[in-house]
Amino acid sequence: MQPFLQLVAHDLYTKIGNDLSRTVLVFPNKRANLFFNEYLAEESDQPIWSPAAMSISDLLQKLSVQKAGDPIRLVCELYKVFKEETGSRETLDDFYFWGELLISDFDDVDKNMVDADKLFSNLQDLKNLMDDYEFLDEEQEEAIRQFFQNFSIERRTELKEKFISLWDKLGIIYHRYRENLAELGIAYEGMLYRNVIEQLDADRLKYDKYVFVGFNVLNKVEKEFFQKLQKAGKAMFYWDYDLFYTQRISKHEAGEFIKRNLIDFPNELPESYFDIFRKPKKIRYISASTENAQARFLFSQTAQMGSEKENAIVLCNEALLLPVLHSIPQDVQNVNITMGFPLAQTPVYSFINAAMELQTNGYRPDTGRFTYEAVSKILKHPYTRQLSDHATRLERELTKTNRFYPLPSELKKDGFLTILFTPQSDIRELCDYLLRLIKSISILYRKEGEYDDIFNQLYRESIFQSHLKINRLYSLIESGELSVRTDTLKRLITKVLTASNIPFHGEPAIGLQIMGVLETRNLDFRNLIMLSLNEGQLPKAGGESSFIPYNLRKAFGMTTIEHKNAVYAYYFYRLIQRAENITLLYNTSSDGLNRGEESRFMLQLLVEGPHEITREYLEAGQSPQNTLEIQIEKTPEILRRLYRAYDTAQPESVILSPSALNTYLDCRLRFYYRYVAGLKTPDEVSAEIDSALFGTIFHLSAQLAYTDLTANGKMIQREDLERLLRDEIKLQGYVDQAFKQELFKVAPEEKPEYNGVQLINSKVIVSYLKQLLRNDLQYTPFEMVAMEKKVSEKITIQTALGPLTLRLGGTIDRMDAKEGTLRIVDYKTGGSPKIPANIEQLFTPSETRPNYIFQTFLYAAIMSRKQPLMVAPALLYIHRAASESYSPVIEMGEPRKPKIPVNNFAFFEDEFRERLQALLEEIFDEKEPFTQTEDIKKCAYCDFKAICKR
Repeated sequence: MQPFLQLVAHDLYTKIGNDLSRTVLVFPNKRANLFFNEYLAEESDQPIWSPAAMSISDLLQKLSVQKAGDPIRLVCELYKVFKEETGSRETLDDFYFWGELLISDFDDVDKNMVDADKLFSNLQDLKNLMDDYEFLDEEQEEAIRQFFQNFSIERRTELKEKFISLWDKLGIIYHRYRENLAELGIAYEGMLYRNVIEQLDADRLKYDKYVFVGFNVLNKVEKEFFQKLQKAGKAMFYWDYDLFYTQRISKHEAGEFIKRNLIDFPNELPESYFDIFRKPKKIRYISASTENAQARFLFSQTAQMGSEKENAIVLCNEALLLPVLHSIPQDVQNVNITMGFPLAQTPVYSFINAAMELQTNGYRPDTGRFTYEAVSKILKHPYTRQLSDHATRLERELTKTNRFYPLPSELKKDGFLTILFTPQSDIRELCDYLLRLIKSISILYRKEGEYDDIFNQLYRESIFQSHLKINRLYSLIESGELSVRTDTLKRLITKVLTASNIPFHGEPAIGLQIMGVLETRNLDFRNLIMLSLNEGQLPKAGGESSFIPYNLRKAFGMTTIEHKNAVYAYYFYRLIQRAENITLLYNTSSDGLNRGEESRFMLQLLVEGPHEITREYLEAGQSPQNTLEIQIEKTPEILRRLYRAYDTAQPESVILSPSALNTYLDCRLRFYYRYVAGLKTPDEVSAEIDSALFGTIFHLSAQLAYTDLTANGKMIQREDLERLLRDEIKLQGYVDQAFKQELFKVAPEEKPEYNGVQLINSKVIVSYLKQLLRNDLQYTPFEMVAMEKKVSEKITIQTALGPLTLRLGGTIDRMDAKEGTLRIVDYKTGGSPKIPANIEQLFTPSETRPNYIFQTFLYAAIMSRKQPLMVAPALLYIHRAASESYSPVIEMGEPRKPKIPVNNFAFFEDEFRERLQALLEEIFDEKEPFTQTEDIKKCAYCDFKAICKR
């Protein structure tokens, strides 16, 4: 294989000789020159005066008296002209992003040297005078006819009116805008190019020879430039192509433009050099189920590919760069990455993003508070934690206290946090704020001895680039050029930073090449692997947005989607024409914009190509894992933990609650994790109200209401409840207070900041509270004995180590008394009442075990021995208590048999205590291990599901 650039180097050296100092090489991009110089050096064993080299863009900019303008300033200048000419009241915020679109159109107009007056003329005139446009060929005339068939000037809609009124102004805006930019000495790229060509005097150019190498589609500016130099005898042209797509297939999109170029600007190299596509090639198509699978598979192939220098990996989807870098094995010695590292994937970008979110969506000027989500995100960022010793503690504190809307004063714990959490009111302050934060971060990379670390070099460069971009915006704001809302500035900063890349440093002509499609121009490799060769990636999906309708673009010779497809077709076929081993991978999964289709070029090559192609399928190896049964034996250490936790002889012993016993009956292993090993789920701040929190808030609301009702005595009268039921404000006040205490964790005097879902929950709890009071109306008068009362009882059991005294107990929601009966009431805001057949069912693990009744019976057993009244356990299901016949009394009995109301717990106490004793002895029996439950449904919402893998 003889690379194209080697052919060019040999031919140029043969024709011009050793002294190329008066010659300039013009490439489509800069990379090709590095490889060209290597080949040129091989042509002679003597020193050579090397030629100058530059891209076409650099050359035209050097020939211009104007400078390329800053993209943001260009939009601001266009906005001034737009406002003056249209009288529009549109703000820069609304104009900005379609202003970029307009500049893109003007750029295309100038690069294709379109007569703007004719293009932007009145549409009616354009229709009437179409015959006068002698510069149009038949195809272009047909395009204009099609435009007017689809766009009827006579049948006007509001949208058409707006389009036509603006279209009629675009010619004036275009000329005024160019005049203003010329006065400022700046230009957008197309304007700069056009001005150069219109004023170009080829005889006064610096070099004797301009050698154009490897171009394909030429815009009108480039074509005019080539023609002027050709007439002056100063141009040489080297085109790279293959007879396969220029001659053998007559209408191949890859050869569409190159054929015209070969006629207009004859090639310096003979045609015989370009019949290489038909030479033997090994071509493989490999489908993969994911993007990352391609990267993982990739380096299993490179080991078989010989010399690193002859290998190239081309990423059609440049987002694959990181997975590919992570997949490089250690035995690959040299790698050259032509693409830059995306700034958007560096820590400084995520920090800037979090800081902007904090100051925009994360701050509420009306209340002067930040939102927890925005505060938490930036406090968790590694940079914040490195720059502030208080960040971790502060984040933990906010989580623990459920602070949804912290005040800035609560967050300013040190110097850095003071800067971070000072609200910024306008765009100038926001830019200054970000610049100060970036300077603070830069301190982290000034430490000695870290300069050799590749990541530190990368991150230092990312900090520099970020500072540079934001400082540029700050300068535009300071000068008054840029005046936008804060949210628009945020979008601008995000856009500028995401478009930035950090270049990798390396030796480009050495080692394995990892490159994007555009970087492959003019380069040839023996072994080629292309990743993500999917439809939508190559060619790129869709055309760019434009204000100029497609048919008018086509009629006036401007860039269309067909041009772009032809360009990508040429890149693809030119790249593979000299390669000998070609592996093309594509992703078969349909997700997001990816339709899971192979590129049309692969299908085209399969149908039209002269080579045999093998298809292969990449599959991930399946290794199903059996989940092992977990059984925790009660070793001496575990027994010591159990005793230490619950033996009343131990100073740090705790109460064994009904919840813990219910957990044991539901799943012994969960009991071990939670109450023996002491594992807990991490605290979280959530604006969502789960069923447990909903119940807690209701309980507290009811407690507050009855605390007020019993302020002057424990007896509850009917008129007391009726009076409270009529007082909506008071009822809402109890619920608000409960929300502030349990959810918002704010002082009682502060106003709760409800979001939509929280407000709905608040109203539901008020309705539940009313239902409770209405239900109690039926029971009045009664004595409110206690609310949220902590109770406990000591109980002694026999174990292998001798007698063990435990303390059982918990918190009873409510106790009330009437007619010699103490009622133990447990409020329930969810679930359905269950009727146990007998006491045994309360202690038998099963899906239908009534655990709420077990808890209420345990409290009833404790209170039976603490006071003389008859005890009646009750479960009050608030959400089911609306019917007049509803009763909270617990019933027992076999299915389809008469039920016995539990009005006196004394009849059931002995059996309950006997079974309770047996349960406790089982928990402390060293022969009974902690095992997983047989009921898988219990695992669905278990906190320890990830550990036991059920």
